[in-house]
Amino acid sequence: MAEKVIMLGNEAIARGAYEAGVKVSSAYPGTPSTEISEYLVQYKDDVYEEWAPNEKVATEVAVGASLAGVRSMACMKHVGLNVAADPLYSVSYMGVNGGLVLVVADDPGLYSSQNEQDTRMVARAAQIPVIEPSDSAEAKDFFKTAFELSEQFDRPFIFRTTTRLAHSQGIVELCDRAQVEDKPYEKNIPKNVMMPGNAKLRHVEIEKRNLELAEAANTLLIIINRRIIFVISKIYRFAGHRAAVYTDSTTDTFVRLNVWFLLENIQSLGKLCPDIVSYFRAVHIEIGIAIFFY
Repeated sequence: MAEKVIMLGNEAIARGAYEAGVKVSSAYPGTPSTEISEYLVQYKDDVYEEWAPNEKVATEVAVGASLAGVRSMACMKHVGLNVAADPLYSVSYMGVNGGLVLVVADDPGLYSSQNEQDTRMVARAAQIPVIEPSDSAEAKDFFKTAFELSEQFDRPFIFRTTTRLAHSQGIVELCDRAQVEDKPYEKNIPKNVMMPGNAKLRHVEIEKRNLELAEAANTLLIIINRRIIFVISKIYRFAGHRAAVYTDSTTDTFVRLNVWFLLENIQSLGKLCPDIVSYFRAVHIEIGIAIFFY
C-alpha cells in the first residue's frame, strides 16, 4: 500500500515534480510560491534546481532545458509572470520538446503582494492552457498530468495555484519517480526561432493545437487516488466563454467547473444545468479548477 502523508500544497507540487521525472527547475522567490523550490531541494540528486536573477531568466532556463529534451519547470508568483512575458508569449508559439510547466502562484486577497492579478487571464492572452488544482492531492497528481499533456500536445502549460492552496495541508499519496527518457534535440529553426516569418506560421499551428486541446477536454481521464474524474462530453457556452464541466464518478455530483465568472452568470448557467447552481451555492468557497481551454 502506498504511503500517505500530510503535505502543504507547495510541498505537494515539489513532490509532483519529482514523481513526474522533472530534471530542471529554475525559480525566482516570491510568496506564495517560494516553498516549492525549498521543498524541491530534497530531491537534488535527481533534479537540478536553481534560483534565477528574475522570472524572465527562470522561464528561459526552463525553456532551454525543454528544448534540450528534458522535463523542466519554472516557478514564480503572479506579478513575476509579468517579468516573464517576453519568453512566455514566444514559447507559446514554439511549443516544447521535453514537457514544460510554469508554476504561477496567485495571491487573491493581497496577503503578500502589491496587487491582485489573475494568471488565467494572462494565459488566455498568451494562448497557453492552464491546470489548476484545488487541494494538495490534486496539486501532486495534476502536476504530473501537466507534463504528460505538455508533451502530448506540444504545448507549455501553466500550473496556477493560490495562497490558500499553497499554504494549506492535505493528504497526499506518494508514488515512485517516473523514469522518463530524455528526448533527442533536433535543430528546427522554423519551429524554435520566432522571427516574423516563422511566427506567422506557428500562430496557425497553435490555433490547430487549441482545437485539439478543446476536443481532448471532452474525454480526458484523470485518475486521482483511485477516483476517476472525467469531463462530461459537452462544453457549455455562455457569456462568451466555454466551460468544461467535470464530474466525480463516485458521486455523480459536479466537483470541478472552470468558470471563475460563475457567480456573475449564475442565472445563465442555471438555465443550462440547475444542479450546478445548487452545488456551487452550497460550496461557495474558492472554486477548484482542473483544466481550462478557451
